[in-house]
Amino acid sequence: MSSEKTFFGHPRGLATLFFTEMWERFSYYGMRALLVLFMVAAIEDGGMGIDDKSATAIYGLYTMFVYLLALPGGWLADRFFGLQKAVWYGGIIIAAGHFCMAIPSDEFFFIGLVLIVLGTGLLKPNISSIVGGLYSDNEPAKRDAGFSIFYMGINLGAFIAPLITGYLGESVDWHLGFAAAGFGMLLGVIQYKITSKNLDGVGLHPEGYDPANSQQIKLRKKIKIGIWVFLLALVALILLTTLGYVGIDAVKIASVAKYVVAGALVLFFLVTFLFGGLNKDETKKVGAIALLLIFSAVFWSGFEQAGSSLNLFAERYTDREIGNWLMPASWLQSANPLFIIVLSPVFGWLWVQLAKRNLNPNIPIKFAFGLILLGLGFAVMVAASLIVVSGDSALPTWLLLTYFLHTSGELFISPVGLSAVTKLAPKRLVGQMMGAWFMSVAFGNLIAGIVAGEFDQDAIANDPSLLPDIFIYITQFTIGAGIAVLILSPVIKRLTGNVK
Repeated sequence: MSSEKTFFGHPRGLATLFFTEMWERFSYYGMRALLVLFMVAAIEDGGMGIDDKSATAIYGLYTMFVYLLALPGGWLADRFFGLQKAVWYGGIIIAAGHFCMAIPSDEFFFIGLVLIVLGTGLLKPNISSIVGGLYSDNEPAKRDAGFSIFYMGINLGAFIAPLITGYLGESVDWHLGFAAAGFGMLLGVIQYKITSKNLDGVGLHPEGYDPANSQQIKLRKKIKIGIWVFLLALVALILLTTLGYVGIDAVKIASVAKYVVAGALVLFFLVTFLFGGLNKDETKKVGAIALLLIFSAVFWSGFEQAGSSLNLFAERYTDREIGNWLMPASWLQSANPLFIIVLSPVFGWLWVQLAKRNLNPNIPIKFAFGLILLGLGFAVMVAASLIVVSGDSALPTWLLLTYFLHTSGELFISPVGLSAVTKLAPKRLVGQMMGAWFMSVAFGNLIAGIVAGEFDQDAIANDPSLLPDIFIYITQFTIGAGIAVLILSPVIKRLTGNVK
């Protein structure tokens, strides 16, 4: 790279992207930690007074669209905006969304959610692409190290955010917490603009950009106009809905959406198998991806309970008193990123050591361990909920142990799954298969929101045994899925061939 200054021995542009992503994750996880708690809080307490099922359905739809819109966000950047402008526009839209949520109005709350989804869809996939573009093709090891530093920024932002926004939101004012999330994104956008020169032009223009091509310029203008029309139509729909002119049921939408997303995934693979021009080996490997995506969705449907049902458990059933001070429930949302920071080097070292001894478990075995660890985390919650049923509050250590097990499971599945898709997919289909992976994550997020709706406070008050019963069901389902992967592992291994 042309820049002489470095960031821990890496291109200086990595610092720009590190802090942009850190503040974006600060804003996202800071808002996420408050989202369900704010929606279910009573109106007299400054909340929205929404019932649990509707609140968690909205949460599920929100987190689903965050992942789904990464696909068109990447496409728009590649063809019209360029990566750098996509990140810039995305950050501004995200900040605007958070500041909308800082206004005490239902209309602005939902407008803010939509803006955050749209902005994240632009920023999230493209900032990672710029990181990769900072390195030449002949330095893959340095690129991997650069991504490791970059992901540390993600988890640093995710760790700090709930501590600040959670305190402000729960202890002072909900909307102040949302404002703090917006302020974080604003800092990220400002430093990105000031230091973007360090990116040395990586992703500045879309592929095939020609400033002298009048047709390209006209097309980009039409796309921008179309986006503005789309945004204004969304705002109008939200206003009409919140004012009562249009009826929208979040629970019903979530219920229909799960079939739409699942159907889209099935259709994608059917089309790929029938018309993708796959040879015999490629067909096997794409089949392995399809199987892994099923279990990926199962994992995320449990893991993403963190921001919904487990967050509600922290608020309603956990003893958070420390002397005369009540710890904000959202602070426990910092456990996962903290465990990621601590455990990632440990897992990285473990895979290297096992590989040296030729003992590194294959892809399906890692998936199985991830699902079983997820299930064991929910088994811990069964024990915690039995304490609640007995009439006592559970200690925060139960949730911390659950998050530790869930984070361990995440490290078995998330990086392994992403790597497996890139290695198994035919070169010409890598982008599409990565899109399918994120669709499985989106589907899991949606299911997580729907399942969390079963933790209805009124129903549990009438029948406290529902609390452990639901956790028992999730435990059985996730561990059962892990055992299913173990049983299918010889089949999946044959499909993956020589890919490890």
